[in-house]
Amino acid sequence: MVYSKEEVAGMIFFVAATQFVIGLSISEALYPGYSVSANYISDLGIGPSAVIFNSSVFLLGLLLLSGIYFLRHASDFRTLNVMLFLMALGAMGIGVFTKNYRTAHGAVATMAFFFAGLSAISSFKVLKKTQLSLISIILGTMTLGALALFSGGMITSGSLTSDVAYDSSFYLGLGPGGMEHMIVYPVGIWLAGFSWHLITRREIHAKE
Repeated sequence: MVYSKEEVAGMIFFVAATQFVIGLSISEALYPGYSVSANYISDLGIGPSAVIFNSSVFLLGLLLLSGIYFLRHASDFRTLNVMLFLMALGAMGIGVFTKNYRTAHGAVATMAFFFAGLSAISSFKVLKKTQLSLISIILGTMTLGALALFSGGMITSGSLTSDVAYDSSFYLGLGPGGMEHMIVYPVGIWLAGFSWHLITRREIHAKE
């Protein structure tokens, strides 16, 4: 069977999302005393599970770039490809510039989170006439909203200039780590759903 470029990209995106979720879960399990609420996700990049987490997040970015390559000639993917490209660079940057590189890490993490949210929102053009169109906008907005709350909490609590993850009312009772997970989870769900759309897109069009 000959796969279309969109199907190949979809399979790559699905692997990207799946391996990151698994890598994140394993990293959290191997990190002694890790708290989803109290610890930053980036703590996993400098702890006992650093090799697994950093490799997984870097691979996420690398796979996204690979998927974009197969979609580069599709006109309706142009805006989305730019957003995904910037998200991918940010993800790879997280794997290289760990929490120890405070300024650089903050910049690439914000880049990855921000453009991940925009990627989900901008995908509505590709997903038009499907139920995933509105869902992608909602998930992307959730990520950007959580990023705004997380940033506000970092600034007001003093965590921005400290190695300590202080709590803040901006975190809505979830803690700094919990709010950071609320940035990641919606776009992770979106990427998995979007990848499946690409894999089955030819079949969907054939039925129209």
